[in-house]
Amino acid sequence: MRVLWFLSLVIALVSSPLAADRAAYVDLARRGWSYELRTTMVGRDLSIPVHIHGKDLAGASLCLVGERPHEASITIINAFRSLALHAFGKRMPMRYAGRSAANCGSGRTVVLRLYSGHPPNRDLSADLRWMNKVYQLGLPARGDFAASSPAMAQTFFGRRGQGTHIMVKQPALNELGSLETAFYKSILIEELFQSFTFGMDILLFDRTAAFQSKLQETPLNLHRLPWSSRAFMRALVSSNPTGLCTFDVFMLHAVAEAPVDQTTEPGFIDYVDQNYDQLFARALATMADPQLAALFDPTCRL
Repeated sequence: MRVLWFLSLVIALVSSPLAADRAAYVDLARRGWSYELRTTMVGRDLSIPVHIHGKDLAGASLCLVGERPHEASITIINAFRSLALHAFGKRMPMRYAGRSAANCGSGRTVVLRLYSGHPPNRDLSADLRWMNKVYQLGLPARGDFAASSPAMAQTFFGRRGQGTHIMVKQPALNELGSLETAFYKSILIEELFQSFTFGMDILLFDRTAAFQSKLQETPLNLHRLPWSSRAFMRALVSSNPTGLCTFDVFMLHAVAEAPVDQTTEPGFIDYVDQNYDQLFARALATMADPQLAALFDPTCRL
């Protein structure tokens, strides 16, 4: 009975006026994945080759450093690991390695540093210097690094492979209100999704339009607001979806399945266009898993 109910739901969604529009999805895919990597970092060794495929991190381990994860953080992280297993068919091993990224070891590892107070810029700098040494990233030998937002993710390409570093602010208190819950959920999901798919931000200037993707965001000027202030949280939460949309899960499957060399090439967008129906059906099937519910924003437009 449950299977029949789910099949009926899928058929109703696909055939209804609310079903996703193919042209809109292809356009979003083009804006989020058809880009050139920024190579303007001062001092970076530009002779290091860059290869971008969202599937490159499939099966990579997740190494948590800094603070131990808050219960709200671990809920999102574990749900995302389950989502990655759905899409890529590979498990994402995870462990806590203490205060230093150097404890994570080399190999296919994504470093996720969690903090709740002021940005740990000294630790961030130490993490990136260690990654620079291990992967030979060609980053400047001198200088410190600083957080530019409460959540940030960076992938670097080196002569010994690529390294991904994520740093996200998490709750300090055990009891969270609805605003705090939405804020911390939103920023963690966004950095994980973009790191594991290489999707880029998509500006949405029409503030009355409904969001179709976590990648979309309305431009804001929040430079004068403290990151822990309710005004900052409220503005950021309203600037894009608090969770993933159907389009995002659709693209996760596209990244996992597209037979292309890089997911930034035109052939990837062609694959999305040609396999729209199958990818959309897979997205709906994946989102029906109750273990993943914490990741999604039900207010997104299909």
